[in-house]
Amino acid sequence: MSSQKRTGSSRTKGIVAIGATAAATLLLTGCSDTAKVGFLPTKRGTTDNVDTIMDLWIGSWVAALAVGLVTWGLMLWCIIAYRRRKGETGYPRQLGYHLPLEIMYTVIPIVLIVSLFAFSDKAERSVDSRWDDPGVTVEVYGKQWAWDFNYLDSDTYTSGTQAGLDGQPGKEDKLPTLYLPENTQVELQLKSRDVNHSFWVPAFLQKIDTIPGQTNYMDFKTGGPGDYQGKCAELCGEYHSEMLFNVKVVSQAEYDQHMQDLKDQGNNGRLGDEYNRNPNMNESK
Repeated sequence: MSSQKRTGSSRTKGIVAIGATAAATLLLTGCSDTAKVGFLPTKRGTTDNVDTIMDLWIGSWVAALAVGLVTWGLMLWCIIAYRRRKGETGYPRQLGYHLPLEIMYTVIPIVLIVSLFAFSDKAERSVDSRWDDPGVTVEVYGKQWAWDFNYLDSDTYTSGTQAGLDGQPGKEDKLPTLYLPENTQVELQLKSRDVNHSFWVPAFLQKIDTIPGQTNYMDFKTGGPGDYQGKCAELCGEYHSEMLFNVKVVSQAEYDQHMQDLKDQGNNGRLGDEYNRNPNMNESK
């Protein structure tokens, strides 16, 4: 009997130790910088949309964790409270036709779903809204397998070429680079010259397709200076993996200087739809 008691006591201590370790790990993880941004590949203030998306993401996970803890707690309580005790046979007494309990189990999920929908809809409307008068407007063309950037306000452009990855360093410096001024309302007009592409800057937490014959929009306000990496996120052909670009958020003075440098290089005007390719055309003829 004493041996059985010692075994049960050791088992209980082991379960408590495991639970305490798991709780401590969860709390320590929650204090890390990575956890504070919801394990997303960005930081607060990168754009105004980043903060909106991050708040929705973290709030959703907090709500899901709360529901999970309540559910796990109820399951554990049922396991302990209604376990078969010594000398008992059969199943525990079943509870049925408990109207208040059934109403509660119906109402709570509905409230949770409606709340999540309301917060998601509010965030989506905020992220997808367009500026009435953006400070900078850039026309972005996706093409196999690079990017063209038309700076419409400055009447100048950058034409990109395929990355040509060969395992050698220094390729990132030669990628097409989108320049944006800091703390400025920006509108990107996203288009395609040939097939479907997708404009994706992971640090911006947004990804929007570029579709032939259609213009999509991405509006946001930049934060402080920073360098970011972008890529095509839509499988668009053989060299899809080399359809890369950079984004540089710089001071207004540096942005103005870059615009002047492009003009000095002869990149005046706009590379428009005249350079588009019809993907359904038999170009061998």
